Amino acid sequence: METTQHDSAYSWTRLAISLGLSVVGSIGMWAVIVVLPAMQADFGVSRSDATLPYIGCMLGFAAGNLMLGRAVDRWGITPVLAASAIAQAIGFALSALTPSIVIVSVLHLLLGLGAAASFSPLIADLSHWFLRRRGIAVAIAASGNYLAGTVWPRPIAWVMEGNGWQGAYLALAVLIVAVVLPGAFLLRRRIDEASTARATDAAASRAASIRISPRALQALLAVAGVSCCVAMSMPQVHIVALCIDRGFGPQAGAEMLSLMLAGGVVSRLAFGALSDRLGGLLVLAVGGTLQMLALSLFLVQGDQATLSLIALVFGLSQGGIVPAYAIIVREYMPPREAGRRVGLVMGATIIGMAFGGWVSGWLYDMTGSYAAAIWNGIAWNVLNITIALGILSRTVTPGRAVPSS
Repeated sequence: METTQHDSAYSWTRLAISLGLSVVGSIGMWAVIVVLPAMQADFGVSRSDATLPYIGCMLGFAAGNLMLGRAVDRWGITPVLAASAIAQAIGFALSALTPSIVIVSVLHLLLGLGAAASFSPLIADLSHWFLRRRGIAVAIAASGNYLAGTVWPRPIAWVMEGNGWQGAYLALAVLIVAVVLPGAFLLRRRIDEASTARATDAAASRAASIRISPRALQALLAVAGVSCCVAMSMPQVHIVALCIDRGFGPQAGAEMLSLMLAGGVVSRLAFGALSDRLGGLLVLAVGGTLQMLALSLFLVQGDQATLSLIALVFGLSQGGIVPAYAIIVREYMPPREAGRRVGLVMGATIIGMAFGGWVSGWLYDMTGSYAAAIWNGIAWNVLNITIALGILSRTVTPGRAVPSS
């Protein structure tokens, strides 16, 4: 049998490096959530207006996932990561120095664009180096995004106590340049042609088992990505504000966000391992169902301990959903298009997060509570589950994505 570079010792080393860079490079996506209440108070705006920087960040993040995937397909991950580190640092630094929330929101487009390289472009690059263990490898790489949300909220909140959100942003600008910029050059090596050919054959074999065209599958996955993440965004974006509303304070909210995302890391690893056995489509359907059930728990009124437990359950239920999209793309579509196609689907999930974050704030402003936002998320989650089950019904022989070597 032809020897390839898949699942090699170097593949796992590259995964470790990618994970570390993702933990630091993804800070921008979570920092804006932690500082949201402080920004609202500083600028004197409504809750929905206070989410504008988050929306800007997510729109930049979505655009980056859409655009940078093509760049990775062509030039590799190193120049993309290096440029993104500089862009994200500029976004943090200039946001800290401007007096207008409108300008801050615009700058968060740049911040999100920089953070995007540490998500789907990095995942797409890493996926080339695995075949039999691609599911768990992609899940580990995608966990960097959630680990960032687990690690950084409390340090950011601690820096804010003495230096405000502006001081925290300046510190993050320095950290991004110091870690991600030099780290990008550790990933200069690219996969060989023999390994790419083997992965292409595996994807073609898998694609023959589904009665949906690649274009239709891509479109359905994009709609599913939007819908699941509208639901996902309500707790993730508004957990700090929800804690403040219930009298628990911002520090409790930061801790619950970390707890939620720690549960998400566990979920991503578990569902990634299951993807290697069951395939990404089944994992997507199961994950969507569990997320809907967990989201409904936020309707329960209780003390701080109860809300912390609900946050953990939500994290454990939904962490495996987003990596499943990348796994499905790599199961059914050519590896030479991995960056572009993974970026398109992941970009759709970020659009869902951005829209969901805003509409949850708008519904709060309209009703004075988050109940309507939770029901809105549940409705979108039903759409996600329906799409996943519909695709599964068109699959002739569901099972392992990659034949045993």
